[in-house]
Amino acid sequence: MRLLYLTAGAANMYCGSCLRDNALATELMARGHDVLLVPVYTPTLTDEPNVSQEKVFFGGISVYLQQHSALFRRSPWLLDKLWDSAAALRLASRRSLPVDPRWLGELTISMLKGESGHQGKELWKMLHWMREQATPDLVSLPNSLLISMARPIKGALNRPVCCTLQGEDLFLNGLNAAHREQSLRLIRAQVEHVDCFIAVSDYYARFMCDFLGIPERKMRVVPLGINLDGYDDAEAATVKRAPAGAAENGDTFTVGYFARVAPEKGLHLLCEAYRRLRARGDIPAARLEVAGYLAPEHQTYLRGLEQQMSEWGFAGEFHYRGVLDRRQKIEFLHGLDVFSVPATYDEPKGISLLEALACGTPVVEPRRGALTEIVERTGGGLLVEPDDAESLAEGLHTIWREPERARDLGRQGAAAVRARYSVAHMADRALEVYEEVVSNQ
Repeated sequence: MRLLYLTAGAANMYCGSCLRDNALATELMARGHDVLLVPVYTPTLTDEPNVSQEKVFFGGISVYLQQHSALFRRSPWLLDKLWDSAAALRLASRRSLPVDPRWLGELTISMLKGESGHQGKELWKMLHWMREQATPDLVSLPNSLLISMARPIKGALNRPVCCTLQGEDLFLNGLNAAHREQSLRLIRAQVEHVDCFIAVSDYYARFMCDFLGIPERKMRVVPLGINLDGYDDAEAATVKRAPAGAAENGDTFTVGYFARVAPEKGLHLLCEAYRRLRARGDIPAARLEVAGYLAPEHQTYLRGLEQQMSEWGFAGEFHYRGVLDRRQKIEFLHGLDVFSVPATYDEPKGISLLEALACGTPVVEPRRGALTEIVERTGGGLLVEPDDAESLAEGLHTIWREPERARDLGRQGAAAVRARYSVAHMADRALEVYEEVVSNQ
């Protein structure tokens, strides 16, 4: 099958959607399928071999300039190459292209207007390039924020278009009320131009049918899958030291967080739960290990948490490890006694949760969104009440207090990820959906 995937770069940040798109494309290419993975906005950043094209469409610099000046909407394509190059975009990414939805409302609306938006020239550049390639069997959009591309692509190529749904509601809900409502109207008006929507979890399929007005007949689910290369096998992954609750073991009980350091990911909630955990007084030694991307706008958030932990007397127990590469990530997750990212919103994906489970690390997660279905289907952890530090602290304490149960949870989670959440399983299901869509044309 010949597939053309668009994937949305996230500037200088590892993002779950980029990792998912790259892993799926890599697996399909390994099976002999002809896949073009083409970035939009910025080059993608992954912690695995990156199979995306060097060429970037709707370059973030051009998109921004065209939004704010009519001059750049008419500039020659040849001139645009100066700031559309991967090198220029990577440089701009290091200086942090704006991604905060509070400042991107007008730009979002313009992009959703497609040909009539300020970035119409960028759409025609992309269509011109697509016509020069071998005609794909199917084109895949990375999210509904790019839904305005569906009708023009179908018109240019006469091929079906799928649209993956993997968390864009968080961005849309971050817009101010007027921009949010206009954006939703524009998306809903273009649902008819997409042949199939693909959600990354059952929860998100149900939610987005309602949120975007998508008919159920157009919705399919392709559960997330991760590349297990570099992970131990399921049995080896769970040969972990007993948690510090075991009488014969004096090791430090290690709680871990691996995600973007941002309020919506709930690190502040985990810090409060950790304080309550330590206040119980029965854990001799513990620490809270944190890793993940820290955006410039969230540096004060992290500093505030570090200050709070210090005031509580835990300065020596809180460690921020920064951004980790793939090897470092696996070592980090395998070295934890328990993993938790207590998101304060209904998480649609949960890639880091799967990665922790693959390492045999039990998880404690709020009963929200896709986190619920992953924990229930893998049996790899405990579910607690959302936005409740006391409930979270109790879950963490249970892992410390019941080491045999913790090992069983880790063993079940590691086996279940390999049985149903590998990249091979994701590719199998994706191909089923693609073949169904193509056969219906």
